[in-house]
Amino acid sequence: MDSDTLLARITDYANRPDPYPLYAELREAGPVVRQADGSYLIGTYHEVAALLHDPRMSVDPRTCGETTHKPPFLRLDDPEHHRLRTLAMRPFGPPHSPGRVDAMRGEIVQLTGELTEPFQAGGRIDIVDDLAYPLPVTVICRLLGVPREDEPLFRAWSDALVASADVRPEADSSGRDEAGAEAGEQARGEMGRYLAGLAEKRRGNPSDDLLSAFVNEPDPALRLTQEELAETAVLLLIAGHETTVNLIANGVLTLLRQPEQLDQLRREPDLLPRAVEELLRYEPPVHMRQRIPLADIDIGGTTLPAGASVVLALASGNRDPKRFHAPDRFDPTRPDNQHLGFGSGIHLCYGAPLARIEAEAALGALIPRLGTARLVQDPPPYRQNAMLRGPRHLPVHL
Repeated sequence: MDSDTLLARITDYANRPDPYPLYAELREAGPVVRQADGSYLIGTYHEVAALLHDPRMSVDPRTCGETTHKPPFLRLDDPEHHRLRTLAMRPFGPPHSPGRVDAMRGEIVQLTGELTEPFQAGGRIDIVDDLAYPLPVTVICRLLGVPREDEPLFRAWSDALVASADVRPEADSSGRDEAGAEAGEQARGEMGRYLAGLAEKRRGNPSDDLLSAFVNEPDPALRLTQEELAETAVLLLIAGHETTVNLIANGVLTLLRQPEQLDQLRREPDLLPRAVEELLRYEPPVHMRQRIPLADIDIGGTTLPAGASVVLALASGNRDPKRFHAPDRFDPTRPDNQHLGFGSGIHLCYGAPLARIEAEAALGALIPRLGTARLVQDPPPYRQNAMLRGPRHLPVHL
């Protein structure tokens, strides 16, 4: 098949269970492969990493006229990105010091225990619905200060937002995609208004949560506007659980397919942090990121023209044999594992420390129970989104 259809094939749902042969094809054709829709697809580690650190690569969809609405800081360039990201991170504590997230480790382990306690040998569970989803969504709601009874509101909103955030080849765009984008914007607006309203209730009456910290900031220079607060709260809630759902579910699926490594982790639980890093390389929760060059950029012998759509295949870079030894092997003892699982550069995943703690807690609680477990369905049904790739359900017989 022609290399100019690779993005269309990677995003085709039929290839969601195993896109890795397509990533290998991409690296063979690359490092830069122009697609039929005019976009550029890049899947080699060193080129992806270089462009993630290149200040000439924009994340702002307004750069190419996709929208006129100011996006959340995840989709903004510096200096505005730096300003909003810094303000959003202030309540987490000073950089490089134990902060609010580290302080929650015991609470996260306790919550994981509560969620896994009903899991009985001989029973059947859905890893996604019974653990991978409720754990991170409960944690981020507690951090923000969302009442527990309101947590179910966010699933429909999150699903609509994630569906609208996928990477799609232009040639495949249709009215259905436009409807999805509209549904995503509607969900973003509803969630933002809800969270902004919740924050207003904390004004002058704070509790120990992020919404209270945002709305009661005493220094005018450090305050978020009402619009910025709503956008930031939505981003924290979505980013605070979506990638972790995939990380946990992909992790369990990988371990059940790799009984020797599962047994090794049961015998050597101290390997778990390194195993999580290897999962972030081997089966990352985020597969692709989109960028727009602000100027012509030469990379890998090709010129990326200003204003073009550039898709960086992080998951392909994570399997690049020029960077990783035996990249298609899951190795929880792997040294020098500088993966792209959380991206890199100034847009390195904001929630990475929290995701790592949650994944370690979830897998640490599950591994002793998975000895004789088996997958009910392999491959499992996957979510539609090709960029945030993970099982929609993962039924397991314990």
